[in-house]
Amino acid sequence: MDETLLMLPGPTNVAPRVLNAIAKNVVNHRSAIFGEIYTETTELMSKLFKTENNSYLITGSGTAAMEAAIANVTAKDDEILNVIGGKFGERLRDITKAHGGKVNELNIEWGTAVTAQQIKDALDENENIKAVSVVHNETSTGVATDIKAIGKVMDNYDALYIVDTVSSLGGDYVDVDKYKIDICFTGSQKCLAAPPGMAAITLSDDAWKVVDSVDSNTYYLDLKKYRKSGAGTPPETPYTPSVTLIYGIYEALKMIEEEGLDKRIVRHETAAKATREAAKALGLELFPQEEVSSTTVTAIKMPKGVSDSDLRGTMRNDYKVELAGGQDHLKGNIFRIGHMGNITYKQLAITFSSLAMTLKRLGFDVDLGAGVCAVNDTYM
Repeated sequence: MDETLLMLPGPTNVAPRVLNAIAKNVVNHRSAIFGEIYTETTELMSKLFKTENNSYLITGSGTAAMEAAIANVTAKDDEILNVIGGKFGERLRDITKAHGGKVNELNIEWGTAVTAQQIKDALDENENIKAVSVVHNETSTGVATDIKAIGKVMDNYDALYIVDTVSSLGGDYVDVDKYKIDICFTGSQKCLAAPPGMAAITLSDDAWKVVDSVDSNTYYLDLKKYRKSGAGTPPETPYTPSVTLIYGIYEALKMIEEEGLDKRIVRHETAAKATREAAKALGLELFPQEEVSSTTVTAIKMPKGVSDSDLRGTMRNDYKVELAGGQDHLKGNIFRIGHMGNITYKQLAITFSSLAMTLKRLGFDVDLGAGVCAVNDTYM
């Protein structure tokens, strides 16, 4: 088995307890036994979302929940404001186009975060905007957006507030009800630290009113079907779910509950600070503005004269540490270190020890212990 340490913005390292859970016997997904598991899992998910609304599980990646969020509220030519400051903002835009929506792009320089004022200005300029999509944590740039401040603005408008928390829920502050979020979704393989392949979504009453007014233009992701099946006896999903992955996400959610969400977020904040300080100690430059840097992934500029294969290839092949590369026009220009899920001091120490040795081998005059010392200082 590959023992490479995954320091990615997903998938993340999965605890043995979760892996053991998915090895349990499969049960009938139309049975009372599954109904109980499904109910307990969705209740834990709503608790994590911090909402009184029901949550629904979708067998699919976070992109499936993305598409469900847009497809179920978008009729042909409906105007959707898509905030775009990275690959996942672009993905929400592309999904809007695919379902016949009229895209209003609010483009933000990659490495910066959209502000509540920019959202307000866009809404004031166009009263026809039906919904606004925002990525809370843009993993392609290492930027976190102030979704709380945007929620205060959105509360004054009729447009729905759609928030992608695929790479932030369970690692950063998300409060669906307090932040006035209408549709919020996440994925299993990032901060939740479960295997890939599951997504979750929750909708406000206002969002459901819009869903009920739109003729569905999706089959598998028709949320009205998920609501109907979830309210059945026993509760179930409209189509065959991945029973084993639901076992896994249930166990991962139980681990989050046992750790305590506030403690878990502080742990992520500490890891993020340690990563930034260690990178700077090695003479590396952060890509995003530090004041908007993510709690779950750090984007770092590639050192001059170094290729992606030189740096990440050496880390992976020689030191068994997997980092993420840049995307789109950032490919080869940045690399990314994920510090989400079950990440602790131990994984960061290994990562920065390996990164220092890699830089040294590539000809850089670095103090081999500087990165690890910075990690130590943060955790002291």
